Amino acid sequence: MKILVCISQVPDTSTKIVLKDNNTAINNQGVTYVINPYDEWYALVRALELKEAGIASDIHLITVGKVDTEPVIRKALALGGDEAIRIDADSHDPYETANYIAEYAKTVGYDLILCGKESIDYNNGAVGAMLAELLDTDYIGFASDIQTDGKTATVKREIEGGEETDTCSLPVVIACQKGVAEARIPNMRGIMAARTRPLKVVAPAAVSSVTEILSYELPPAKAGIKMVSADNMDELVELLHAEAKVI
Repeated sequence: MKILVCISQVPDTSTKIVLKDNNTAINNQGVTYVINPYDEWYALVRALELKEAGIASDIHLITVGKVDTEPVIRKALALGGDEAIRIDADSHDPYETANYIAEYAKTVGYDLILCGKESIDYNNGAVGAMLAELLDTDYIGFASDIQTDGKTATVKREIEGGEETDTCSLPVVIACQKGVAEARIPNMRGIMAARTRPLKVVAPAAVSSVTEILSYELPPAKAGIKMVSADNMDELVELLHAEAKVI
């Protein structure tokens, strides 16, 4: 069984974001980029578990990005991927990204495609579903548990107010979230080996984007703390009602 894991590069949550060009772009200087946690901790690690159990034979990693994304895909290789593919394009449009991945996936033929439920930068959560549609396969989102025998997949997923369990035949695209697997840290041997392993760079398919980012806006700065005496409940209630507007 061949598995494809989609990897996206996102800013570390501790990084301070600075905008430029009249708030139409992010200043990348000084920004630390990491693997999207949903892709790394859940999608990739679950793929590794399936390989270790003898169910999967090959794990391929794919990302859409320019050369600056290679450190991120190499970290994924260090965790245990067999082959890494970088589609040489810079896109923030989920439709465009899904098309790039789909066109490559069609040339290989994967039994299982795993991705995170969303990326933590844009939070679109759309690439997985679009990818399944473009490949004409089933799609299951918000997966918290994945079991497969190589022919069918049984997936527990989160729904409003509870959980449901779905079963479908492979191939299938599954978007993963917390619960699918436990996070891993790459060991030094894997890190050193990943530095010299070749990356397969693929030209992007001819696809036109359907969305465009017009501008960014940073969240408002946090207000200062207002101290209220413990014995003055009336003032506290008034502040919560009139200023914080939470009651």
